[in-house]
Amino acid sequence: MGEHQKARQQLRGFINFMLYIVMILFITFLLIRFVGQRTEVVGYSMYPTLDNGDQLIVEKISYRFTDPKRFDIIVFPYRYEDKTYYVKRIIGLPGEKIRIDEAGNIYINGEILEEHYGREVIQDPGIAATEITLGNDEYFVMGDNRNDSKDSRDPSVGPIHRRELIGRVWLRLYPFSRFGLMKGR
Repeated sequence: MGEHQKARQQLRGFINFMLYIVMILFITFLLIRFVGQRTEVVGYSMYPTLDNGDQLIVEKISYRFTDPKRFDIIVFPYRYEDKTYYVKRIIGLPGEKIRIDEAGNIYINGEILEEHYGREVIQDPGIAATEITLGNDEYFVMGDNRNDSKDSRDPSVGPIHRRELIGRVWLRLYPFSRFGLMKGR
């Protein structure tokens, strides 16, 4: 084999390798953009369900085909700070009326919400002290650590629009001792 043919084979091999790398990068981009992404929990607003430093996988596909459900744990961007994302639990669904009374009870359409996620009695009902009616594409979200959570009760967060939902928390990767699928209910 001549030097010219050897050089052409090496060039062809290099081009094939580069195409392979570009293809891997493109597939990775598609997966991160449309299928799932890694997220790290910063803070204690979802304690004890999630803890500071937990590494999560957020799946982005299911909400393209189904509606978010009550108690799903979701990720959405904070409106007033770039690259800041919140992890919260869906409490209220579109069209529902939400109110939190002075005793810390959550009411959905006038009935007390039966749930076991709240870590303690809610001390500050925030904007939900008076009844809120959610719009057709709005969700009321709260952290499980109710008295240490900036959530829909805070006017700077408020109800979350469906288009703002990045996805549903699907899997806890780390710490390894708590590795596993995340269930909404």
